[in-house]
Amino acid sequence: MPSRQFSLPQQDCVDCPIRHRAVCARCESDELEHLEAIKYYRKYEAGQTIIWAGDKMNFVASVVEGVASLTQTMEDGRRQMVGLLLPSDFLGRPNREVASYDVVATTDVMLCCFRRLPFQQLISDNAHISQRLLEMTLDELDAAREWMLLLGRKTAREKIASLLSIIARRDASLKELPSRGHVAFDLPLTREAMADYLGLTLETVSRQMSALKRDDVIHLGGKRQITIPDFDLLMNETGDDADGGML
Repeated sequence: MPSRQFSLPQQDCVDCPIRHRAVCARCESDELEHLEAIKYYRKYEAGQTIIWAGDKMNFVASVVEGVASLTQTMEDGRRQMVGLLLPSDFLGRPNREVASYDVVATTDVMLCCFRRLPFQQLISDNAHISQRLLEMTLDELDAAREWMLLLGRKTAREKIASLLSIIARRDASLKELPSRGHVAFDLPLTREAMADYLGLTLETVSRQMSALKRDDVIHLGGKRQITIPDFDLLMNETGDDADGGML
């Protein structure tokens, strides 16, 4: 059954909240005009499928708001989440007609879509867009490797800390990556979704979140607000080897 989708009014690129991190980040005003001519917006409700693996894609898109999951399904019905799409992330491949993964809206999602064939022509003529797309593709490769490590080798506490650090570092509202000091953001995932994605039980997620709060690694406020008083302290909890030495 096809998912419902909602077309939205056009928005000015200059006022876009992901402008500084998206595929169009380095575009000049005349280049933005070309993008304006081929873009449109779609909104998907939480739980809706944006695209099924194997379906033809006549568009590519930037995530403006919300979170979507990338999953693969095996022949016997088993499913594995292989990544997340967060605001400013790019969906689709200009030179590929068929989707490689199921893409499902985890929260309400807004996409800035570009018709695939005109966008494909645009990147062949525009060095700013093609260079930025290459950078984002390499970032996506790094994210995939990070996800492999997270799922395969980390403890429950390290998984939770790693997921929080990933979301904080990829928060499109932050114009600079967090380092030392205070970082605050709204967690876009429920604890049930975190448990599903990390291969943990809901009880384990809740217990580890409470432990990180008790140890003053994170502060919890409201429904989903996360405050990290010292980002380096959170990174220490991820288990990642930042300096190449043994821990």
